[in-house]
Amino acid sequence: MLRTIVGFVWLVFWLYWFASAAAAKESVAGGSRVRITGIGAVGTIAILVVFRSTLATHNTALGVVGTVLFACGLALAVWARLHLGRNWGAPTSQRVEPELITSGPYRFVRHPIYSGLLLALAGTALVDSLYALIVVAALVAYFYYCGRIEERNLTAAFPDDYPAYRRRTKMLIPFIL
Repeated sequence: MLRTIVGFVWLVFWLYWFASAAAAKESVAGGSRVRITGIGAVGTIAILVVFRSTLATHNTALGVVGTVLFACGLALAVWARLHLGRNWGAPTSQRVEPELITSGPYRFVRHPIYSGLLLALAGTALVDSLYALIVVAALVAYFYYCGRIEERNLTAAFPDDYPAYRRRTKMLIPFIL
């Protein structure tokens, strides 16, 4: 039952995510505004389909904890996406007329969308299959890499403000990383 709910909510989330991309500002390099974080979507599919039959979780308490983590993670990602507004873009993309956003969820971490997606995927793994944590680990590395590129771009775009923001805010996990 929890697997079905989580899978359905992921479907609704990705439909929203793709649809909302059309309102984003143009990229500096041009190209499609609808190019989305496909890696996250692929990770979700891998967890929900590929790993479903192996090392499936059958513990109700683990499923409930996973569902709560999943819901909190998606809520964080959506809050961050809404807070960015038209400034949002695919990983490592640069926007025309960028704005430095440091309020809302960005007060706590510099990359709350990545944090939210990782938390939601980890929760999904607890609901579905512990092998899916391999996908989550790979996505941690991918999102960390993307975050580093984005931070280099933001430092170039906001040389006075971004370094100070970076010093006072963690990258993915408040107070830790």
